[in-house]
Amino acid sequence: MPGPKNLDPASSPRALLGAELRVARERAGLTQAELAERLYVSGSFIGQLEAGTRRMLPDVARQIDEVLRTDGFFARNCAAAATSKYPNHFAEAAEAEAAAKTIREYAPLALPGMLQVEPYAREVFRAYQPTATEEVIDELVRNRLHRAQLLSDPATPLLWCVLDEAVLRRVVGSREIMSEALRHITALIRAHRIIVQVLPFSAGAHSSMGGTLKLMTFEDAAPLAYVQGNAIGVLLDDPATVTRHSLTYDLLTASALSATRSLALIESMAEGYAHDEHA
Repeated sequence: MPGPKNLDPASSPRALLGAELRVARERAGLTQAELAERLYVSGSFIGQLEAGTRRMLPDVARQIDEVLRTDGFFARNCAAAATSKYPNHFAEAAEAEAAAKTIREYAPLALPGMLQVEPYAREVFRAYQPTATEEVIDELVRNRLHRAQLLSDPATPLLWCVLDEAVLRRVVGSREIMSEALRHITALIRAHRIIVQVLPFSAGAHSSMGGTLKLMTFEDAAPLAYVQGNAIGVLLDDPATVTRHSLTYDLLTASALSATRSLALIESMAEGYAHDEHA
């Protein structure tokens, strides 16, 4: 039987590579769990590779070729699946985001990237990279706004965000920019496209004081958790770890204002910023 053909990088490399992995695994008579055991990874990780929600890195590809006897196919083709317009620490999370059915995110410091308007995103990237050229900043902003296009679908993904009150009160760029950014969010809420809750300062200590948290579920793959620091991000697939982070998010929503009260607060602050700007 002829082996698999090399993948076309112009197509959907991760999805095609995942489909070929499923075929090769089944041809070898292995379950996802059995292949995972031989690769010293989790069964859910194999499922995510096959579903195209995780990228296949070169060391994993080489191991797969060895175990499944695929004559170097996955090592040759994983480079096409690994290319990304996003920074290395966020690339896998961004790719998973695009395939997610639901996304739940806690933002302690800045508005989530998918909810940022252009001037807000530009101010954030300029703060991160004060000496970068305008061309570099322009590219970063374009890529961030491209992620927001996921919300052009009226139903998928379901996006549920918990915003720390500090996110609303920290003035990024100017009060005019803050007003525009918050009005954008309230428009999405009123269009029933996203769910947003605000975690008020009055909540005191809470379950995610360690930093940002993103949880993603998928139609045909196990859920993922993503935690991020300064230029560092880790995508987690261990079921027990993901379950623990899910509880963290549930506790956050329990401490946060209701969606209705949150909308009222965000709208009030957007108007306040606009009024101050024109006073």
